[in-house]
Amino acid sequence: MRKLAFLFATVLLAGTVMAAEPIKIGAFFDLTGTNANIGTPTKLVAEMAVAEINKAGGINGRMIELVTADTMSDPNNGGTVAKKFIFQEKVAAIIGPTRTDVGMNAKAIIEENGIPTVMTVGSDPVITGGKFGPYTYIFKAPQRATTAVRKMFTFLKDKGLTKVALITGSDAFGKDGLASMEAIGPELGLTFVAKESFGPKDTDMTAQLTNIKNAGPQAIVCWTVGPAASIVSKNRTQLGINLPLFQSHGLPDPKYIELAGKASEGDRMPATKLMAASDLADNDPQKAVIANFVKLYKEVYHLDKDFPINTHSGYAWDAIMLLTNAMKKAGTDSKALRQAIEETKGYVGVSGTYNMTAEDHNGLGLDSMVMVEVKDGKFGMAK
Repeated sequence: MRKLAFLFATVLLAGTVMAAEPIKIGAFFDLTGTNANIGTPTKLVAEMAVAEINKAGGINGRMIELVTADTMSDPNNGGTVAKKFIFQEKVAAIIGPTRTDVGMNAKAIIEENGIPTVMTVGSDPVITGGKFGPYTYIFKAPQRATTAVRKMFTFLKDKGLTKVALITGSDAFGKDGLASMEAIGPELGLTFVAKESFGPKDTDMTAQLTNIKNAGPQAIVCWTVGPAASIVSKNRTQLGINLPLFQSHGLPDPKYIELAGKASEGDRMPATKLMAASDLADNDPQKAVIANFVKLYKEVYHLDKDFPINTHSGYAWDAIMLLTNAMKKAGTDSKALRQAIEETKGYVGVSGTYNMTAEDHNGLGLDSMVMVEVKDGKFGMAK
């Protein structure tokens, strides 16, 4: 009898240990290189989200363990890190990365191995089929580029700015933005009088902007992320081009204003509501969620000391919450977890209210975005 009780206790203890095994989530971002100013705070927010979940008891009694990796702002590192997560770390799911081209480098490996992944990139190819490959296991927390373009172009049309010049980065993010603008612009009655491009690491765009000036547009739209956008803003001012400049949804960030200086005054761009939190109506369902996020970010974890809040700040939070909300329902079986993420309805996040479908692995609409403008060195709602 005593032996039987001992065996029962041993089995019970083993079951408890097994149940307490942490759930591993891989998180890869640009922690060094040209996009470290975005990737590093995104990692810190992911850690903040995991800390809050674990404080509340984890997922069905299991703690979350975040396994991070640096993609070093190099697209070629996406696949390498994904393999490490899958084959060495045995993660249950993945969030990240910072750049679209890094995500595309990892996409095929993630799909082949069936690892539920919520990406934190701005462009659409990661959740687009056809020539871009399947996206059964891949979802995306930030708004689609097409959503941001439509938000911006509707604003342009309403302001009577229909003759537009485009200047875009030559990387995956820039190319995707250009394709979206070319598709949506004519539909809204916009005409493109010039199209110029530049390398993401270029340090001078005066030649392209001179061509744009000579084309006689009413407005300029720049589609890129990182320091290049600020260079475009400064070069425009240096050339005396007195035209409104619009940037992509990847640019609402105090770093943009810091790098562009006074040249950024009046620049406008689509953004998450996080960038205009104080202007939100009291009945906006996101207001309380954003207020809680800002309090954690600033007052509890003190991340704003080194990384002021920007439009990217909520993406990792939403990615983690989309994953873990689904885990609470479906556990960590990859197929069941993937299905649960796809069935997400009405999740009110920092970046918007998510309603996923089999066709739409983003789930955010136009109402998740606002147009912001640089005023007196700060972002505010554009008028």
